[in-house]
Amino acid sequence: MTEFWLISAPGEKTCQQTWDKLVSATRNNNLSTNNKFNIPDLKVGTLDVLVGLSDELAKLDTFVESVVKKVAQYMADVLEDSRDKVQENLLANGVDLVTYITRFQWDMAKYPIKQSLKNICEIISKVSLRDVCEGAGLLTRSLADIVKKEDFVLDSEYLVTLLVVVPKTNYGDWQKTYETLAEMVVPRSTNLLFEDQESGLFSVTLFRKAIDDFKHKARENKFTVRDFQYNEEEMKADKEEMTRLSTDKKKQFGPLVRWLKVNFSEAFIAWIHIKALRVFVESVLRYGLPVNFQAMLLQPNKKNMKKLREVLNDLYKHLDSSAAAIIDATMDIPGLNLSQQEYYPYVYYKIDCNLLDFK
Repeated sequence: MTEFWLISAPGEKTCQQTWDKLVSATRNNNLSTNNKFNIPDLKVGTLDVLVGLSDELAKLDTFVESVVKKVAQYMADVLEDSRDKVQENLLANGVDLVTYITRFQWDMAKYPIKQSLKNICEIISKVSLRDVCEGAGLLTRSLADIVKKEDFVLDSEYLVTLLVVVPKTNYGDWQKTYETLAEMVVPRSTNLLFEDQESGLFSVTLFRKAIDDFKHKARENKFTVRDFQYNEEEMKADKEEMTRLSTDKKKQFGPLVRWLKVNFSEAFIAWIHIKALRVFVESVLRYGLPVNFQAMLLQPNKKNMKKLREVLNDLYKHLDSSAAAIIDATMDIPGLNLSQQEYYPYVYYKIDCNLLDFK
């Protein structure tokens, strides 16, 4: 598998000229293999909406990438880390990932371009991706072997303990804000009960009448409240069911692989559409209106990555004279919401298809 650089630059007299210039600059020395990356004419909306979306999409990108990697890892676990078998089952729309990315076509049926950018973003982030997480991490895994009786306020007429899944990158936000997500949250009542690679499971105690407000505000802040009530009998049954399923692995093998294939494809396709949305939004924010930019997908030659970066900088440094001083700097750029630390005079996102660490 491999790495891609998804970039955009403003259209010159035509977008074709922008493309020709890139091809000409990178053709020598075999710096990269290039493809046009087709993004349809999307509805721009207002500047305020674009700035807000830039931040939303950065978070969604991180979340969906984690889902993609998680499902890929489950596939590796089920197929017992046989590299060839895993890669041939990790497909997007029935083709290998490199083919899907290099021939990317926007899915008009799933993500209608007549919708606003905000609506398209919401479509991607809704139920389909939560479904992909089923069995994948703290959002839906059984909590029977995680929580204990003493983690909960039980048999109280007024108080209730909720369980909340918080991405690791948002731990600080959770600690700062959980007491103010609704009225009647018990101060200093949160505890980290468990964590996996991506998220932590926190408990929090509040008054029952504040549950709905708390759930709503939590969702707005990317915290997910698990629908869970402590019940020892149900948890015992849960543990017994898990034992039964683990002994029934052979029978479940075929359906499980098929389930993973379908859901991996769904998540990967969503992820690349998010990258397309990010390129569109950032290009409009940087290059202005009317919309006039060329999105380009570069597959760098590993030996020449540094040289390729220099060539791109020479090609586009006129777009932002301040960029040369801050390339690779670890800093925030005012007015731009970038998920990566690198900042370049052109719009840039990396797509890393190395989804698995084989031992």
